[in-house]
Order: sequence, then structure tokens, then C-alpha cells
Amino acid sequence: MRIPALAAIAVLGAVVLAGCSTPAPETSAPVTEPVTDVQVIVPADPGGGWDQTGRALSQVLTDEGIVDSAAVTNIPGAGGTVGLASLANETDPHTLMMMGLVMVGAVETNASANRIEDTTPIARLTEEALVIVVPAESKYDTLEDLVDDIVENGQDVTITGGSAGGADHILAGLLLGAAGQSKDDITEKLNYIPNSGGGEAVTLILGNNVSAGISGVGEFVEHIEAGTMRALAVSSEAPVDQLPDVPTIQDEGIDVTLTNWRGVVAPGSIDDAQRDALVQVVTDLHDSAGWADQLSTHGWTDAFLTGDDFDAFLAQNITEVTKTLGDIGLI
Repeated sequence: MRIPALAAIAVLGAVVLAGCSTPAPETSAPVTEPVTDVQVIVPADPGGGWDQTGRALSQVLTDEGIVDSAAVTNIPGAGGTVGLASLANETDPHTLMMMGLVMVGAVETNASANRIEDTTPIARLTEEALVIVVPAESKYDTLEDLVDDIVENGQDVTITGGSAGGADHILAGLLLGAAGQSKDDITEKLNYIPNSGGGEAVTLILGNNVSAGISGVGEFVEHIEAGTMRALAVSSEAPVDQLPDVPTIQDEGIDVTLTNWRGVVAPGSIDDAQRDALVQVVTDLHDSAGWADQLSTHGWTDAFLTGDDFDAFLAQNITEVTKTLGDIGLI
């Protein structure tokens, strides 16, 4: 992960030669070519959290006049690692790829040859609570009912969500771990059905083809409000504005919290000036009224972070997630 180049320091003063002064040559900061067009890679199918965030980013960038165009391309598969492999071969320096906690886990569970450390971090954008839901006619009234049934009946209870090793999968494992299940118990009992996009999980839940589902609040909230899903708990420390009557996991007596963050990275091949230009584009996005509206509409929490701070956060998150995946038996 590279540290942005320092601005050039102007040379001050004059050189006095033979009784006359000659001004010292001045240096100037390198000129960064403005970014007028970007391409946005969403490493997932349409309908999920990455897709929603990527398309919101694209819309605001163009609506606010920050860039002229921001085309979105979906490259789904393997928790975003197919898109990560595509980014590794990308030659356009004005490329942004959505990523986040899901990809951090998927790199480990898929033993991906391409790693996040090989990209150029640009910014963390948002974080969001997860919600555990069941079909409207489910027999489970509380989160405890669901967890107890998994402990007792194991593979007969199915949970769907995003990619294997992602935030949804991690949360399912943490719930069983908090219920006293060992790493081996979790591996044996957790029947998790991964999907490459949020739309697939919605279809399984609405069709009563799974026992429960886990995803970001924004992906399930319309179905909860319509009464076609029932929310059992959210994963944040406090109730969320979109679902104020839904208890937290801690309210339900289980000591687990987890939020899902999302951000953008660029190809690892870009130079420092190109990175700085993309950081400025995303900073302009963050500071716009249009982005504030998107945060409010989707119930996303502003988690903006760039530069060395984002580099440090990302390195720490990779370490923590890898340890958690091992602790709950997912790797």
C-alpha cells in the first residue's frame, strides 16, 4: 500500500554572483490530470449491497458533475474474488472497484491468488448493520428460537446470505459460537447457502426455501416493511433508524455485534498522482448533497476514510477477519 507523494517544496532565495543576484529556479508541484470519466466495477450480481452502493456512487458522481461518466460493470463470483482478479489485469487508471468486509473474508475462504494487498486503497465509504430475517410464516418467533434449532438439528436448518466467508457467513458462525458451540460443532452444524448477489437470497427467503437469511438492512428492509419477511434482530450495538422496533442481537441475550463496511480500491499498478486524483474524486462525492441523500435513503452510516488511515484500517481488518474465520471454523 503506497503512501501518497509529498508536494514539491519551492526553492526560496537568490544566488548572488559577481555583485548581481540571479533568482533561483522555482519548482512546482506535479500537475495531476483531472479525472473526467471513471469505470466502476461491482464484483457481484445486481441487487446486493455492493451493487446498490456502486450504482449510487455512479449516479452521484455524474449527477453532481464530478465526472462526465461512471459506467458500472458487474463481475460476480466467489465473494468478489473474480472481480478482484479482473482488477489485477485492469489498465485503465480511472477504475474504482467496490469491496469491503465481504471480500476480506472471501479472499481467505477461497484461497484467492489475487489479494486486496495488491490493490491501491482509495476510500472506505459506508458501514451497515446486518439483519437476521425469516420468511413471514416461519415457526421462529425470536432469534433464540432459530439458534436453538440449529444447535439441536444442525444441517436441517438452512441460512442464506452473501458470499462464503463474508459478513453474513461470519455472523452466522458467531451466533453459534456465542451459543457455546465449538469450532468443530460450527463446521458440522452450520448449513449456510452462499449467493453472489442479494437478489438470490431474497428469492430463496420469499420462496420459503430456507429457514432464515442474513444481509444488510438495506437489502431486506422493503420486504420487512411489506410483511413478506420478519426481522428477528439487527447486528449493531443500537437499533437502526430503518427498523426501530427490531431488537439488537445483544437485546436478545446473545453477545455478538458486527457491522459490514464497504469501500473502493483501484488497480495496484497506478502511480501516486493517479491515486491522489481518485481520492479527490471520491472525496468530492462524499462531500456532496447527493451522497448525503443516498446515505439517508439506504440507511448507510457514513464511514469515510482515505489515505494512510484507510491503509492502516484495511491492514488491521484483514488480520482480524482472518483470525475470526479461523476461530469459528470457516477456514
